[in-house]
Amino acid sequence: MSSRTIPKVVVLKGGPSSEREVSLVSGRECAAALRGEGYEVIELDAGPDVAERLAVLTPDVVFNALHGRWGEDGCIQGILEWLRIPYTHSGVLASALAMDKEKTKDVYRAAGLPVAESLLARADEVRARHVMTPPYVVKPYNEGSSVGVYLVDEAANGPPALDAAMPEVVMVEAFVPGRELTTTVMGDRALGVTDIVTEGWYDYDAKYKTGGSRHVCPAEVPQEITDACLDYALRAHKALGCRGVSRTDFRWDEARGLAGLILLETNTQPGMTPTSLSPEHGALVGMSFGQFCGWMVEEASCDR
Repeated sequence: MSSRTIPKVVVLKGGPSSEREVSLVSGRECAAALRGEGYEVIELDAGPDVAERLAVLTPDVVFNALHGRWGEDGCIQGILEWLRIPYTHSGVLASALAMDKEKTKDVYRAAGLPVAESLLARADEVRARHVMTPPYVVKPYNEGSSVGVYLVDEAANGPPALDAAMPEVVMVEAFVPGRELTTTVMGDRALGVTDIVTEGWYDYDAKYKTGGSRHVCPAEVPQEITDACLDYALRAHKALGCRGVSRTDFRWDEARGLAGLILLETNTQPGMTPTSLSPEHGALVGMSFGQFCGWMVEEASCDR
């Protein structure tokens, strides 16, 4: 970051991904919070000319509020590295790894972290037959926010009728019953554990619509599970090479105790909307939303 008295921050939002609408809300909320902390803030809807526009705006820092492909898969990070503009959240490699769910699992396994059985398969093959014994979940291997997720239960008469918009290759993952837990890591510290309570599947609407889910924070789970979530999330953050803030999601089958806790994925750019989880974890350790966003700006880098 430069030595200007009032740092100029460009908040990147929107973009072309399937999570554009969520990103617009995240960007708006973060921009307002940063203005409240005294930063000079410019909001920029990231389009094909983003590099040229950033070169003209000359920000001290880019706050990356993009979600989904292109915005959190290493692409925009590469542009910011090329422009030598410090930016929030993880770098090119960690972003690309975490966005690819199967490669993320490879990293988890190498770090000794527990995961569910999974495989990659062609979408047309998944439509034609059960490639895994139900129950299982089918999802794009490189999308977030539960975009394009299909749950195939044990009573299913046949394979899922995947939408034509699904990618050619999808991830098929053994369904793990139980509760949805999540933990945010900030730097070298795991902040807390939330139990996400929904009426059904934790899908896109449950994540982003008001009333779609209820967050119990801190989670009312045994201390052993809280400690494990904090430990696993921090280990995942480090193993993937994340920086700044990340959030790791879990499933916990409480009937199996600690053995029933598995990692689902790590989000290198967690949502920053009014219903998002990571700001709640910041509040859990005494940070206002503005302070949480400001910390990310102060930790911004373009070193990897």
